[in-house]
Amino acid sequence: MPEGHVIHRLARRLDADFAGRDLAVSSPQGRFAADAAALDGHRIVAAEAVGKHLFIVFDDAVGPRHIVYIHLGLIGSLRFEPAVDIVGEIRLRLVAGDMAAHLRGPQFCRRIDAAEYHAIRARTGEDPLRDDAHPAALWPRIQRTSRTVAALLMDQKLFAGVGNIYRAEVLFRQGLSPFLAGRDLSRAQFDALWADLVFLMHVGVERGRIDTVRDAHLPHVMGREPRQDDHGGEVYVYRRAGQSCYVCGATVKTQVLQGRNLFWCPGCQA
Repeated sequence: MPEGHVIHRLARRLDADFAGRDLAVSSPQGRFAADAAALDGHRIVAAEAVGKHLFIVFDDAVGPRHIVYIHLGLIGSLRFEPAVDIVGEIRLRLVAGDMAAHLRGPQFCRRIDAAEYHAIRARTGEDPLRDDAHPAALWPRIQRTSRTVAALLMDQKLFAGVGNIYRAEVLFRQGLSPFLAGRDLSRAQFDALWADLVFLMHVGVERGRIDTVRDAHLPHVMGREPRQDDHGGEVYVYRRAGQSCYVCGATVKTQVLQGRNLFWCPGCQA
C-alpha cells in the first residue's frame, strides 16, 4: 500500500498540471461513469492529501457532491500518462491537453460532499507531512496505552500516512524497540520520533522514494552494493531480515505483527 509521501506527490502533480483547467472526465471501466459525467468539463480547484487519503476538489458548479475521494488501498495506482493511452481497467480518467491522469484499482473512488470530507478528516490521525498537524494531540493517547509503539505507528487514526517502511525505519533510527509500550515512551522519545517522521517523509516527497540511511552508511561510504528492491531507496532494516545491520552487525529480525511483517535490529533496538 502506498505510504503518505506517495499521496502527497500525487496531490502536488494534480495541482500543478490539472488544477484550473477545463477537464475531460470519464470512466472507461464504467464503474464511475455517472459521477464522471457530472464532473466532465469542470475544473479542479485543488487536490489535497491527508495521510493515505486523496481528495480532488472540483468547482462548486458541479453541485454539493463536488469532491472526489480516493484511497488507493493495496493495489490502486494513479498514473500520469499521455492522453492517447488507455491501458488496463481505468476507473477514473482526467484529461488536460495531452496529459491524462489514470486511476486504476483503488479501494475507494467516490464523490462526496463537504460533510463527508470533514467526517473522514475527523477520524484521520496527524499527518507528518501537513503543516496543520498537531502532534501534541497524540501524546496523551500514546501515553496511556499498552499497545506497542510498532502497532501505534501503523494506526491511521494516530499517525496518518505512516506505513510499514516508515514504521520500521523510524524506530531503528531512534533506537527504539518496536515492542515498547506506548505508555513507556518518554515525551522526549515521542518528540524525536515525530520530528524524524517529518524529516523522512518530506525526503520521500522530494525524491519519490523512501531513503532513511544516514550519510555514514550509504553504499559508496561503506563499500557495499546499493539496495536492490522494488520499493527502491536505501533502508536500514525493512526487508533486510537475516542480513547484517549496517551499524552494529547484528542480524536483522522479522516477525508478523498484526498481519504485517515487522523488521528490527535486536542490537540497535534492544
